[in-house]
Amino acid sequence: MPLIISIVGKSESGKTTLLEGLIARLKQRGYRVAVIKHSAEDVEFDTVNKDSWRFSQAGSEVSAVTSLHKMAVFKNIAHDLNPQELSQFIGSDYDMILTEGFKQGNHPKIEVHRQEQGKELVSSPKQLLAVVTDEPLNVEAPQFSKDEVPLIADLIENTLTAQNGEDIDLFVNDTYIPINKPFKNLLFRTLVAMVSGLKGIKEIKSLRIFWRRKD
Repeated sequence: MPLIISIVGKSESGKTTLLEGLIARLKQRGYRVAVIKHSAEDVEFDTVNKDSWRFSQAGSEVSAVTSLHKMAVFKNIAHDLNPQELSQFIGSDYDMILTEGFKQGNHPKIEVHRQEQGKELVSSPKQLLAVVTDEPLNVEAPQFSKDEVPLIADLIENTLTAQNGEDIDLFVNDTYIPINKPFKNLLFRTLVAMVSGLKGIKEIKSLRIFWRRKD
């Protein structure tokens, strides 16, 4: 799974502005970045009376719209998906996923803080990768100003470098299942050994298997 880092903070703290700067800076460095914005409200994303909306109203589980360079997929979900679960739909061909929101998640967080909003942070100290703040705070995490985007990008790049290596993720019934490192290594070696023996397979950069039991 790509590195996931959540940009969190109170409303109007400057999360979107920071994300814009980080995306541009990381792209300049050659990284492929995906972004997920989380909404606490139940928002209707599809446009009423458009064809895709009509298909969904008729009962389609998924409605997709595609053009020459872009696509949109509208899918009904049973619960509020976390970034790990959402990564299934985004795909794995990215170096990192930056999210706006998901403050209750367990991924590393960069919190954007403004003095006028009070000193209390929304992140757990254990999950805090850094704070972007306009005043000094009594926290152990590195602190940056909103103008130090290159340094924040350095921190994300270093975190990515520390994570690099083979990784494997398990989803059962569309739910992410945490597995320990020994089991990951066993599953990884087994899958690579099996797939490498298939005709036409050369270098394996990623592998996706979908299995569904039919009633």
